[in-house]
Amino acid sequence: MASLSVRTPDGKVRTVPLLKRITSIGRGTDNDVQLNDPSVPDSALHVLFDGSRYQVGSLGATFQINGKKRDSHVLASEDVIRVGGTELTFTRDDAPAPRPTPLPSITTEAPASDESHTAEIPGVPGRELAMLRRLTTFSERLLGSYDVDKLLENLMDEVIEVTRADKGFLILMESNEPRVKVARNLSRENIEDAVEKLSDSIISKVVKDQKPLIIADAIDAPEFKASESVVNLKVHSVMCVPLMHKGELFGLLYVGNDRLVNRFEPKSLDMLTIFAAQASLILHNALLVNELKLDNTELRKKLEDQRYGDIVGACQGMKDVYKRIDKIALTDISVLITGETGTGKELIAREIHRHSPRAKGPFVTINCGAIPENLLESELFGHVKGAFTGAVATRPGKFQAAIGGTLFLDEIGEMPLQLQVKLLRALQEKVVYKVGDNRGEAVDIRVVAATNKILEEEVKKNTFREDLYYRLNVVTLKLPPLRERGEDVIVLGRFFLQKYAKEFGSKVKGFTPAATVAMKKYAWPGNIRELENRLKKAVVLADKPLLGADDLDLKPENLDPIMPLLQAKEEFQKRYINEVLARNNGNRTKTAKDLGVDPRTIFRHLEKLEAEKNGKPLPPEEEELL
Repeated sequence: MASLSVRTPDGKVRTVPLLKRITSIGRGTDNDVQLNDPSVPDSALHVLFDGSRYQVGSLGATFQINGKKRDSHVLASEDVIRVGGTELTFTRDDAPAPRPTPLPSITTEAPASDESHTAEIPGVPGRELAMLRRLTTFSERLLGSYDVDKLLENLMDEVIEVTRADKGFLILMESNEPRVKVARNLSRENIEDAVEKLSDSIISKVVKDQKPLIIADAIDAPEFKASESVVNLKVHSVMCVPLMHKGELFGLLYVGNDRLVNRFEPKSLDMLTIFAAQASLILHNALLVNELKLDNTELRKKLEDQRYGDIVGACQGMKDVYKRIDKIALTDISVLITGETGTGKELIAREIHRHSPRAKGPFVTINCGAIPENLLESELFGHVKGAFTGAVATRPGKFQAAIGGTLFLDEIGEMPLQLQVKLLRALQEKVVYKVGDNRGEAVDIRVVAATNKILEEEVKKNTFREDLYYRLNVVTLKLPPLRERGEDVIVLGRFFLQKYAKEFGSKVKGFTPAATVAMKKYAWPGNIRELENRLKKAVVLADKPLLGADDLDLKPENLDPIMPLLQAKEEFQKRYINEVLARNNGNRTKTAKDLGVDPRTIFRHLEKLEAEKNGKPLPPEEEELL
């Protein structure tokens, strides 16, 4: 580290470290080293550090080095500088080995090219080679990090270091407006009130022209000396370089010096332009990565908000189901889950089990429609050895396996009438009998059943026992079909797309706008199961990052026709009123108040629904719904 030991005519001594690229010395208060010596001019000397050596030069004052008059001098440790009646002793603890080529004289004019060598590469000037190495190191550091805030600060610190600026600003375009993202000074500190220290006119010109700009003295520059921001800020030397990506401006690098003695030169602009070109690609990629991270975080949060355990969906119909699960899960009452095939009835049953006191017990599933009638009783209740041909050992059934937990009877509507009697007895007595055994076995289980049939109609057809129906149907959970779940189809689509893209190593990232529209228009007769299978196939076969309607086999002929505007309005009004009614637990007066309509409108709406349900001609319209 280098320093100056200052002895003023009054005999006082102090040591000043040389931390800056250019250190100004003089009697004036704006100098880095202020000398309390009347014989010294306001601006006397400056010391320039080029990265390896320190050189002292005159700003108009006469000075001596070790007793000899000089205009400029490369300082060595213990050199004594005398200006006026003050002595300054230069000390450097890390002084490099002497170099044969002296630095050129420092004047207020552009200095001559520095041809000192720093490496064994013939023909490459030392300073340029040092800058190339710095650029390589800088690139490696940027490539190693996608922490955007840290990366931006590193970028500006490096730019200030390379250009020997007093301060630097990174400006990014947001909604076509420049916004300061980083403001740093030579001490690698953030600058407060950064916007107030920038020239709007200079920034506007670079944004407009999209070309690098260097101004040695903005106050005297014809184009800017009348600028209010330049005058008020007393802007001196400035460089501003655009950051481009694929021909589009996305930011600016702006650096400035507050003293005329440290004016920027054309080669400084060349170096800044090189840095800007190198940084643009890395910086743009880092911003994209950061944006993707934010999008993913937002999507995950949104997905979590739209999930209930393993169930994805947040439409009003599903929210009502979730509320009922919260209420019934803590009890042991029987639950009947109804809904079309593929609506997720088993997932609902699992959530009931997961939220119940039996959560640590087993969750056992049996599909009553998938097992032959002659084997279903054995599957349910078990059998003893020799009870029938092939019964080579005693085996427990699903009832015994579910003790302490939940038994899920899927497709209960497919169970044969003969077996329904035995099931009813088991549910009432909580005792089961193995096939071929006369001894009963107590079972402590909870039963949840599901069906895609309308059991009331099956009772009327005498294909399902009425007493069993009422035994199972203590509480009913009706799951809405996918076509009635609105935006849930898109949320579920994204969920399955991410799941199978990760599982199969696919590069698919999302849906085209046409695919999103097609997914909303399609009726989904197979509901969530159909959506999942179509997406699994599309993810495996797709060779583009975005899935289109064709990838999902959603061709125009498969989509519902577009509803006339008036009919669509009426359908929307019906659904909206029904949702508000459900939210108010059927309270018509409160619903009318929430909707801001006459209560008779709600009564009229319910009359129409009843007439449609019974297949009767609709009564004439007397007033509009909304």
